[in-house]
Amino acid sequence: MVEYNSVITHIMQVSPIMKIIRVKPDGWKFPEYKSGQFVALGLPGLTPRCEEATDEFSPIEEPEKLIKRAYSIASSSSQDFIEFYITLVHSGALTPRLFNSKIGDKIWMGKKAVGMFTLDEIDAENNIILIATGTGVAPYMSMLRSNALSRKGKTIVVHGAANSWDLGYSSELQLLQSIYQNFSYLPTITMPEKEPVGWTGDTRFIQNIIKAGEIENKWGFKPLPENTHVFLCGNPKMIESVSEVLALDKFTIHSKKEPGQIHIEEF
Repeated sequence: MVEYNSVITHIMQVSPIMKIIRVKPDGWKFPEYKSGQFVALGLPGLTPRCEEATDEFSPIEEPEKLIKRAYSIASSSSQDFIEFYITLVHSGALTPRLFNSKIGDKIWMGKKAVGMFTLDEIDAENNIILIATGTGVAPYMSMLRSNALSRKGKTIVVHGAANSWDLGYSSELQLLQSIYQNFSYLPTITMPEKEPVGWTGDTRFIQNIIKAGEIENKWGFKPLPENTHVFLCGNPKMIESVSEVLALDKFTIHSKKEPGQIHIEEF
């Protein structure tokens, strides 16, 4: 018997394949967490899948058991709900079931957040470049909604997607850019020909934006390992390509054993 412990309180359709979902613990309190961390959601295999779903990549052998997947948190720890930005994987096990959910439906959620993709050990004087593709922007929203914008250093979000309607949180990011002098937002799309009213923004791949010195143009100085940390979240190909460009300026990948300036969270 599945023990649901949470309820879906909000669903917002961002695009045909992307949703923002808020989940609230039912009868318990989610412990404090750090922006950039993630937590698991789960539904049993018996849960119906959405109409857009295709055949499952692999059959569910025990449909009564929970299917669990980890998702980055987009909300801040001061809120009484946990927010997620989720992409539909048409042949996936969990997302087609999540996309079939409605407000008020019960769901299972892990009892605590985990992960090291945080700003904890970065000096407030340092600048931060937050680079994402697709739903990889979620942990950055948690950072910005918490305390990232109170930092002394500059912050920029570079967000890439296929189309403008896949740039979740773009309105909020544009608003933050208009309010905070030390914050910039740089969206880019790769399929401008599909835009119904055209697109006047950037259309380059993220690695080419970095290579062209676009952040240096915005900030008025060059991001270097001694003054800047870079966070990468999303498509592994983007992460590899951007890491290679950053390595030309002596940025190194961060690990527990060897601290660096490139922090990575792969899908």
